[in-house]
Amino acid sequence: MTIRPRLALTGASGFVARYLMRALKTRYRLVALDRHPRVESQIPQGEEVEWHQVDLGDPDQVRAVFRRVAAQGGAEVLIHLAAHYDFTGEADPEYQRTNVDGLRHVLEGCRQLRLRRFVFASSLAACPFPPPGEAVTEETAPDAPHVYARTKKIGEAMLAEYADSFPSVIVRFAALFSDWCEYPPLYHFLGTWLSSRWNARLLGGRGRSAIPYLHVRDAALFLRVVLERLDRLAPGEVVIASPDGAVCFKELYLAALHEHLGPPVPPPLYIPRLLCRPGMWAVDQLGRAFGERPFERPWMADYVDRQLVIDASRTRRLLGWRPRPRLEILRRMPFLIENFKTDPLEWHRRNAQFMLLRQMRPDLRIYQLLLDHREKIVWRFRELLERPHARKKMLHYQLLTEDERQWSHRQILRNLLHAMRTRRKGLFMAYCRDVAERRARSGFDSSEVIYALRLLHQACQEVVSGTPEAAELGDELRRTVSQTIRFGIDQVEMVFEAIRGNSFAAPDQVEPIDPADPSARIAEAEAADEDLPAEDQDTEAEGAEVLESELAEV
Repeated sequence: MTIRPRLALTGASGFVARYLMRALKTRYRLVALDRHPRVESQIPQGEEVEWHQVDLGDPDQVRAVFRRVAAQGGAEVLIHLAAHYDFTGEADPEYQRTNVDGLRHVLEGCRQLRLRRFVFASSLAACPFPPPGEAVTEETAPDAPHVYARTKKIGEAMLAEYADSFPSVIVRFAALFSDWCEYPPLYHFLGTWLSSRWNARLLGGRGRSAIPYLHVRDAALFLRVVLERLDRLAPGEVVIASPDGAVCFKELYLAALHEHLGPPVPPPLYIPRLLCRPGMWAVDQLGRAFGERPFERPWMADYVDRQLVIDASRTRRLLGWRPRPRLEILRRMPFLIENFKTDPLEWHRRNAQFMLLRQMRPDLRIYQLLLDHREKIVWRFRELLERPHARKKMLHYQLLTEDERQWSHRQILRNLLHAMRTRRKGLFMAYCRDVAERRARSGFDSSEVIYALRLLHQACQEVVSGTPEAAELGDELRRTVSQTIRFGIDQVEMVFEAIRGNSFAAPDQVEPIDPADPSARIAEAEAADEDLPAEDQDTEAEGAEVLESELAEV
């Protein structure tokens, strides 16, 4: 059996890394480094990934992690994807901490890994816009004037200091997007163009501002090709992950509106370039006054009608790679618009990860919070169900197999999350009706199903209550979760009432369960069940009172 080589990558929970790990998991043993825990990474728990939570800006943490990685066999390649980049135009201290200091800490740690190659992820955004008629190539220096470019230039120079320990390769990416967008400027512009806002048809200059775009699936494939053809790349080689040329705002506007509205597309209205900066400044000042600054900032006026044209012919000769035509931005626009129209909440949720969190609607923030903690919620839900008092109240649940219980726990949370994401409580209500019908046929009492829903509510509240996000959401979080579960409980009650045949029937009037049903074994379980300690009963009673009061308020 061939032993797969080890590959380490930083920024493992990031946009590119999520796709890259899927592409590499059968070829490499993956060692992931990220500041977030794995449960927040969107990497499935079943994937074979060695996860290390580490803040690259903390040299002690980095040293400790790299010692562990070295002790476990080192790595053949490290792909450095971690970086800070935003669109505010401001000199955030995180640029220095992550892009410069963090890189230094990683390079020092790599000395002990016995690397074959260090792959440094950079961006074409670090390069200056070329004069009209010219293009950015692999030889173009990262001399753009903004702070991100300055940190990347420092980083590329830093790699040369470690050339004696391990060779490096520099990958400059185009603007990366997916079928859900996930590129902040494009998300902002599509949200404007596809709206009915006053500025929906406005384009700066002549709409000729242009940059190159690369689908994230092509970005992952590009890195895989780099790994397979490292022998073709000289130490310090610069390669470009991008199509040739550039795509301008006018092309994007026309493609998006064509898919969204159909022909004829309303023509854009052009703002003279000289008016763009004062206009952006005025809107920004209004945003400051009202506490929410716009995405577009005055510094962006410098790039109106300028084009970051690319010539990646050298990279294609070296690697034999080119972007797939079907993944080009204009050919993917129908897929982006379809996702925008058919699942707007998922569209905004995915993109809000790349924007300021406060810009996300409360319902999406609640969904994201529960999604980030879903494994902990499932675990706590299971713990609550296994407590002695719960076991005594839910005797039919003890007849389910362990696999059936685990499947049930995940299904109920998945449906709750789906209702949060779509803002359609009816989806959770329909699921609860189905569950109630299945449980009733198996001899369950309505009180058992309702108690399980209340324990799910308790698990959600306990797990997320101590997080900063929950503190910001406050009553909105409690009200939204409580109301959704209350609606589900109502459907359970309705189903059981209908099955009794009389919506006014009292519990003692319900037809007895057929003794031939497997649930007849409950009598034996109940007889063998020991009385609970008084303190456990008190704790359960107090919890039930809290839940009842919260549910009653909604």
